[in-house]
Amino acid sequence: MSYRKACLIVLAAVFSTATIFFAQVSHRDQVQISPPLARTVDPPAADATAEALEQQGDSLRTEKLYLDALDYYRAALAKKPNDAHLLNKIGITELMLMRNKEARKSFEKAIRADRDYADAYNNLGVVYYENKKYGAAIKEYDKAIERDASSASFFSNLGAAYFSKRDFTPGVQAYERALRLDPEVFSRSSRSGVQAQLPSPEDRARYDYTVAKLYAKMGLSDQSLEYLRKAMEAGYKDLKDVYKDAEFSELRKDPRFAELMASKTPVISD
Repeated sequence: MSYRKACLIVLAAVFSTATIFFAQVSHRDQVQISPPLARTVDPPAADATAEALEQQGDSLRTEKLYLDALDYYRAALAKKPNDAHLLNKIGITELMLMRNKEARKSFEKAIRADRDYADAYNNLGVVYYENKKYGAAIKEYDKAIERDASSASFFSNLGAAYFSKRDFTPGVQAYERALRLDPEVFSRSSRSGVQAQLPSPEDRARYDYTVAKLYAKMGLSDQSLEYLRKAMEAGYKDLKDVYKDAEFSELRKDPRFAELMASKTPVISD
């Protein structure tokens, strides 16, 4: 075998190996697009009652089968046209699917069907909030509260919108009302009770410190300490105020307070 032929064989082997190697790398680095959400249950029965269809829609939404839930809600709506509660549930499900434009239209239809439906105003506010239209969200939350001032979520949402606007005084007032109605309101996760969309770590820290102060004022030490720790982790710059703010007067007597302040909780950066 000639020297030239031997070199060609070696080069061919190298290129073959390289081709396999790069093909494998390319295969590993591929982006595979997930298939679209699919409907996974039988379609609504034509002879089912509106109530049965709505109940099944509720079950499917609980199971996070949102497309199927929409099918059942819409089938129920066909039997009960212009029903505000069904339109509201359709809007909530569309929010879960991040179809904010469709959700807004559904909530607006629910409001037109029942001008006193507080939940629909609140949920319309959530759509505006999700789109960072905080002024519009506040108007809808106020309308919800005018119709039902007993919902902690309404006040929590209102406080979140004010904080996101950096309008802290009315935000604190709204949060305080929310806590008085339901001390556990901030620990719940719901699309109808969203957290503040705070634009900076400094605002996040201020939010946590404010909530800690509100819990302390209510005598809820465990929750206050939890949010005080969060404020420390977020690097709240006025943490020294905890030693003079009247709301923390009782908490300062708790041994856990001294332990927390002595722990020098490290700042967690974004």
